[in-house]
Amino acid sequence: MTLKKYQSYLAKLFINKFIKTSLVFFCVVILINFFEEIRFSEKHSIEIYNVFYLSILNAPSLIFEILPFIFFVSIIFFYLELSEKNELEIFNSNGISNLKIVFLSVLITLLMGIIILLFYYTLSSNLKSLYLDAKNRFSNSNQYLAVVNNDGLWIKEEIDNNLYIIHAKKLKKNKLKYLTINEVSKYYESDNTIVAESADILSKNWKLEDVSILSKGGITKKFKSYVYNSSFDGEIISNLFSNLNALNIYELHNLSKNYLSIGYSNTDIKIHLNKIYSMPLFYVLMTILGFIIINKLKSIKSKFFVIIFGVLVSVIVYYLNYFSSLLGSNGVLPIYLSVWVPLLILFLICNIGLLKINES
Repeated sequence: MTLKKYQSYLAKLFINKFIKTSLVFFCVVILINFFEEIRFSEKHSIEIYNVFYLSILNAPSLIFEILPFIFFVSIIFFYLELSEKNELEIFNSNGISNLKIVFLSVLITLLMGIIILLFYYTLSSNLKSLYLDAKNRFSNSNQYLAVVNNDGLWIKEEIDNNLYIIHAKKLKKNKLKYLTINEVSKYYESDNTIVAESADILSKNWKLEDVSILSKGGITKKFKSYVYNSSFDGEIISNLFSNLNALNIYELHNLSKNYLSIGYSNTDIKIHLNKIYSMPLFYVLMTILGFIIINKLKSIKSKFFVIIFGVLVSVIVYYLNYFSSLLGSNGVLPIYLSVWVPLLILFLICNIGLLKINES
């Protein structure tokens, strides 16, 4: 389909506003993140160029989180420029209604949203993964490793110069099931092996039940209960896998399957995946909402007031999504409702606004 001249002009203008707005937000995010990383660098004596490196690696992921509001701000500046140049009146007098302009903006936003979902999110998640790995190295905390796969939960930790490799087939809240702990030398030669039916990991002093300890000499000792002093507890282990932004969509689906295989809840992953899939629609709704609001406030001459009002609306939408997701994570709302209900509310608001948009 060949774009008409006015469509081409509006598309270029909207994309131009989006790029400029994104660059401004990107610079602000890097600046804010830079000061956050400065605190981290003071604790671990990191060179200043590594602080910049960490800030840049983390920025794309943070930008992805606020992209709906970047679209919202972009459409506001798009409308303001058309209004200031009296181009809206020219378009309207030539039979190009506000509704047609909104529809064109929606098509562009939807196309950009699909591209962002397919390509940008993968890039941002990969950079986030590099960011977390780098922070782990800089903090000298890479003496441990934790992985969930089809075989269960695997943990490697170093305590008092002793290396321990832990494997559990099941993880449920603060309980591990069918646990094996291998104490190995620096050459990965096995010293002692602890096998337990279960472990309470509420604290770092794990309480093991039905324990067998096989020593290096081949002697087996059995205990009804045994305490293993770890550097992990249930909360720490859960937090190790909580940064889902460091995983791409394929990795998220694999992790979800692995969580189910060890009996661990995959609710947070499902919510995160639904959020990702809903993003293109979220971008579209925020674009429509921004156009409706700025159209209603066009009589107000102060740009500052309009932008502040837009920020206020963005904050309201953000917390609506946040609390809905929180209800989903806590099981108060079903997973799908917790993600899609806020978008349904936005959709209804946008529909009402679109019905009246040509009256102005």
